[in-house]
Amino acid sequence: MAQTFSPRSILLCVVFFFSTNVLAISAVLGIDLGTEYIKATLVKPGIPLEIVLTKDSRRKETSAVAFKPSQNAPKSGSYPERAYGSDAMALAARFPFDVYPNLKTVLGLTTEDLIVKEYSERHPALQIEAHKTRGTVAFKSQATAKEEAWMVEELLAMELQSIQRNAEALAGSDSNVRSVVITVPPFYTAEEKRAVELAAELVGLKVMSLISDGLAVGLNYATSRTFPTVSDGAKPEYHMVFDMGAGSTKATIMKFQGRTVKDIGKFNKTVQEVQVVGAGWDRTLGGDALNYLIVDDMISKFVETPAAKKASVTAEAVRGHGRAMAKLLKDAERLRHILSANVDTATGFEGLYEDIDFKYKITRADFEKLAEAHAERVGAAVQKALDVAELDIKQLDSIILHGGSSRTPFVQKQLEKIAGGDKLRSNVNSDEAAVFGAAFRAAQLSPSFRVKEIRISDGAFFPAGMKWTNAHKKPQHQRLWTERSLLGAAPKEVTFTNHEDFSVHFYQQVPALDGNVVEQETKVFTTKNLTASVASLVEKGCSNSDIHFKVKLRLSAENGEVEIVKAAVECEAEVQEKEGSVMDGVKNLFGFGKNKDQQPLKDSEEASESASATKSTDTATTSVVESSSTSTTATESTSAESAEGSPVPKKKQLVVIPIDYTVEKVGIPALSKADLTKSKDRIKAFEASDKSRRLREEALNQLEGFTYRVRDLLESESFVAASTSEERAKLEKKASEVSDWLYGDGADASREELKAKLKGLKDIVSPVEKRIEEAQKRPELVKSLRSTLDQTNTFIDTIKGKIAEADAYISSLSSSSTSTTESASTVTSAPSQDSGEFEGLEDEETTTSTSTTTAVEDRNPAPPLYTFDDLKEITELSKSVIDWLEEKIAEQERLPETADPVLLAKDLIEKTKKLEKAGMDLAMKSVRNFEKSKKKSSSSKKSSKAKTKKGSTKTDSDGSKPKVETKDGENYIKFGEDGKGPSAEEIEEMIQRFSKEQQNKEEPRTKHDEL
Repeated sequence: MAQTFSPRSILLCVVFFFSTNVLAISAVLGIDLGTEYIKATLVKPGIPLEIVLTKDSRRKETSAVAFKPSQNAPKSGSYPERAYGSDAMALAARFPFDVYPNLKTVLGLTTEDLIVKEYSERHPALQIEAHKTRGTVAFKSQATAKEEAWMVEELLAMELQSIQRNAEALAGSDSNVRSVVITVPPFYTAEEKRAVELAAELVGLKVMSLISDGLAVGLNYATSRTFPTVSDGAKPEYHMVFDMGAGSTKATIMKFQGRTVKDIGKFNKTVQEVQVVGAGWDRTLGGDALNYLIVDDMISKFVETPAAKKASVTAEAVRGHGRAMAKLLKDAERLRHILSANVDTATGFEGLYEDIDFKYKITRADFEKLAEAHAERVGAAVQKALDVAELDIKQLDSIILHGGSSRTPFVQKQLEKIAGGDKLRSNVNSDEAAVFGAAFRAAQLSPSFRVKEIRISDGAFFPAGMKWTNAHKKPQHQRLWTERSLLGAAPKEVTFTNHEDFSVHFYQQVPALDGNVVEQETKVFTTKNLTASVASLVEKGCSNSDIHFKVKLRLSAENGEVEIVKAAVECEAEVQEKEGSVMDGVKNLFGFGKNKDQQPLKDSEEASESASATKSTDTATTSVVESSSTSTTATESTSAESAEGSPVPKKKQLVVIPIDYTVEKVGIPALSKADLTKSKDRIKAFEASDKSRRLREEALNQLEGFTYRVRDLLESESFVAASTSEERAKLEKKASEVSDWLYGDGADASREELKAKLKGLKDIVSPVEKRIEEAQKRPELVKSLRSTLDQTNTFIDTIKGKIAEADAYISSLSSSSTSTTESASTVTSAPSQDSGEFEGLEDEETTTSTSTTTAVEDRNPAPPLYTFDDLKEITELSKSVIDWLEEKIAEQERLPETADPVLLAKDLIEKTKKLEKAGMDLAMKSVRNFEKSKKKSSSSKKSSKAKTKKGSTKTDSDGSKPKVETKDGENYIKFGEDGKGPSAEEIEEMIQRFSKEQQNKEEPRTKHDEL
């Protein structure tokens, strides 16, 4: 029988599914993917916009990954050690062929691209080759010679994975960081953006959106500001973000404004808007280009030195030497940074090339002279952005500086020459504004966070259009978007005359480095059922000239690629008007039918209805049924007559048929499923190899540290006292052997071997350490157990005394009750001649007897809360613990210090807990009994009150248990308010105060008896 689920179960499953998805993306990450540095910011509940630190506690990580070759040949299934950031760059001089910096520069480019060729010249040691299917950049590693060349996307994925690990360490062990927003430069084409998304996919990261560098800075700028509201007639603000980093220069102009929009209900709200209106860039002008100016100057001066001339060193030979170039590049960047704050600087190299030493000195004036041509290119990027935005420099409110190279003195001088010094602003963090903006965007897109409402619109940055072959077999081009078009804007509707299945090719117009414009195809849109749909419309009476194929298109807000919103073929055709539909029935039910259905009743109909209304219930029911059937028959006949007699009217209606289609990415071929899985598996295997290496290093450190600890133990007095000479000799010998093995054959030992050696040492040390620990803990634990036993026995003796006192009182009460009954019967049986005169005396005698009995009852002792059966279990437990303790103490005292103990701390703790639990269970039982007696007492009070109202009085003499009212006064105890049972201290306090209260009640009664 198939299992069925109730609607409630299904609903709970749905809620659980969505709640787990929300939790899964509760932590999001913003990543600023720079050429030289990668920065990341985490957003998590309780952690708003926190910079992710590297393992060295730095706020940014160098964009580099390195493979450190193994000293021996790598074992099967293992990979070389990886290094990231500054650790990777530190290896560049030693292993230049396996250090991969500035990968962002060559993402999504083929090996024939001029930028890739320039990158190869700057890093001559790297072996660049084309990927076998994609033709993009791949690197052949010497450290992994047996592996295929690593795609640039795979290497970038490793860097992202390192960032992800650091973010998860910040977020906590229970958090997984999977959702990211990544910054990209505005000049990135569709292919380059896809390469970024592929790198993230390879390590399991979900790219929520890509955001341009300038917009990320603008978004961060807007988070703490409010702009003029254009709905009130104010003018928007225009700001330019000038971002000069290590690899490129970008100038992005944005419009900042406020707008009043509709809110929930009748309310309005003001939101902030940031729109990109123009951008300009120089792909090769950045800090790296300035560094290479210094490198070229170094090389030219080096080859002119006498030692270099003697060795016939040429500039080409130095540029082709990987180690020499790595040294020069490292120092060139350092010199440039120094020149930003100083007028001159110098450096030196030992054995730069062919064991020739070299000293170099440069001034700021010399550097600016070298960079004259580069300074002119700064203004070109700014002017390009102004031209696209159709603005003048005077219309800008400010120029916001971002990027490390924007702090270069000659760059700022050039900007001041263009815009004036009053427009330059440093009011954002020039290093971290972009990453904070990306993280804010990630929080916006995540359902887990609620942030300030800022609506952003990124730019297309490239003109884009489509080309196809029309119905007359002629090729056609149409531009759909310009550089100023906004991503995610309202869709554009395009009408095609094609009536047969065809394809549309979408493209971007990308400027090349040589100045030409190249049309790069991005997607192909192909219809599947257009021909059949047009034929269907023709059958419905549409003419070919009236049939139109319409497609709605827009640019995606996430990555800027073309999206198909809707595709349908339509025409106006004459169709028969439908009658008697479900909707018509509903309209008639509520009185909104057609006019002919809403005619008033005629007089005869009204008379017949009024007549039928006066009939009896049975007759009325029959009449209604008959009337209904008659009316139905009449309607059917009328419909039939109208169908035969007059034609059903027709009307013109727009007929729309959705078109099935496919959209395929074109350009650089995408990885096949097999290749994608293979790349993911390679990265996972690399990560597993790194993890295994880290665990082995931990085991090695633990073993090495334990050998040093053993030396200290052998000299410790407590260890010597608790161990035998044989044990110490064995331990010393074992530790010496392990130490020798570590620095010999154990250098390459596996993690399992290291753990086995550590276990061998611990097996000798652990018993001795246990003896020491037991000897230290035992006295205090024995004292604690004896104290618990004393308290338990005192408690038992006290309760037994209470029970005995109560039994004695009950026996005395039963004898006095018998004598009182006999006396009362003698008084009531005396004959009375004039009963009327002595009626009051008889009543008085009865009253006196009753009051006497009540006084006796008031002097009774408190009834016990326990019985002897209740004490049986705790009494036996106490006796058994006492016997066990005495036996173990005697046995332990007979043992020497070097013997394993028999009286263990865990046993003492266990016995103490058992006694405490037994006492608590007994106390809780009294509380439950007390609550039951309280309920009985309150119910008996209610019944006695009811009887008193009726005029009868009844005196109980059965010695019922007294009750305790728990009040809020200082002499009363109130517990259980937090929903938990009373603690042991509360119970003990309650018993003490209850006993004290009973004594206070008995004292005045004793004085009354004496009186």
